[in-house]
Amino acid sequence: METFYTVQGEGFYTGRPAFFIRVAGCDLGCVWCDVKDSWDANEHEVLQVSDLVKQVKESGTQFVVITGGEPGMYDLNYLTNELHKLNLEIAVETSGAYELKGEYDWICLSPKKFKKPISSVIERANELKIIVFNKSDVKWAEEHAAQVPQECKLYMQAEWVKKEEMYPLVLDYITRHPQWRISVQTHKYLGVD
Repeated sequence: METFYTVQGEGFYTGRPAFFIRVAGCDLGCVWCDVKDSWDANEHEVLQVSDLVKQVKESGTQFVVITGGEPGMYDLNYLTNELHKLNLEIAVETSGAYELKGEYDWICLSPKKFKKPISSVIERANELKIIVFNKSDVKWAEEHAAQVPQECKLYMQAEWVKKEEMYPLVLDYITRHPQWRISVQTHKYLGVD
């Protein structure tokens, strides 16, 4: 769908310069999705891996984030292999609803209720990021925290439109459960999304 070089705005790598590759195509239909124009892959130009790799090289980055849409819908082995040949670190942001096809250095699992994550992705998650849209999402967070590896980093992030309502809930929960961290969409505050 798009590529851009900026800083990671949320989660474990907040503030780190990163080249983003946003794939088009997603069948989850989250009502609060902030990139709904990524849902229909047919609406976007198909790019060659060589063109993507060239853009990444020209950016001078050391860190690539593959996001979506839903990257798990695609076989990204060739892309990740080509990027690894450049000695780049590669992260993927996924709902975990599909088997990941690609070699990643960091897996950020952000599960969605509309299509639950599969065990093979849960077992490999380095980061669990739960979007809190309703009070019930805290229970959803607990359920998934119990399934990820012990060393997995745990984050809660209030959904952007409901942040004034949800961040007090998130803050209260995190202060009582210090294994969790808060994720704030700093890129939106900075106007670099």
